Amino acid sequence: MSRSVVTEGAPRCERCRYSPRWCICEGFRPLDLPLRIDVLIHHREFWRPTSTGRLINRVIPASHGHVFRHDLPLNQAAIVQPDRELWILHPKGESVPADKPPENVQLLLLDGSWREAARMLQGVERWGRAVSLPMTGPSRYLLRDQPSAGHYSTVEALLFLLEAFGLHAEQAQLRIQFELHVYAGLRARGEKAAAERFLADSPARTAFPDLLANLNQKRSR
Repeated sequence: MSRSVVTEGAPRCERCRYSPRWCICEGFRPLDLPLRIDVLIHHREFWRPTSTGRLINRVIPASHGHVFRHDLPLNQAAIVQPDRELWILHPKGESVPADKPPENVQLLLLDGSWREAARMLQGVERWGRAVSLPMTGPSRYLLRDQPSAGHYSTVEALLFLLEAFGLHAEQAQLRIQFELHVYAGLRARGEKAAAERFLADSPARTAFPDLLANLNQKRSR
């Protein structure tokens, strides 16, 4: 039986949110981006170690996280930057505008279940422009069951946007952090076989050889 990483009362690393046994902070590599990133995180998602919204805030230090609650109003002035055009990434949005410099863009990502994201969009859609991306291929986010094909995690949506902007080096750096996050999550659940299959074609395999070797060492109980 798989072991949960969300066991009540279990100690967890304050940064990566995994148990000390599966802490991946040794592989942390901060990333700078020309566009501003804000993540609106549903309050139910905030403490989940599998949250990729929290992952974005860890990997991109200049990004900002905001907690969404149904009973508390959002402060638009505290989130929206007047010197940038606000894009709200959502599948129901219009196509990403062409030839827009990333330096002029503020991206608001909605982090929660698909139903939660729809509720959050209702609260912020008047703040800016809802945009969508042509996202293809299978999701690599094996820590959650996607409701259908073509659905992706929050960080994967950001990866597609970085590709659209031509920020290929930044996309590659974020991808290896994401894939390390997924691998550690699978191992923390006790899904060793699935984790090794995932790692077989992951860029994290060559990016973090020493860290992965350390994670795979047997520990005394």
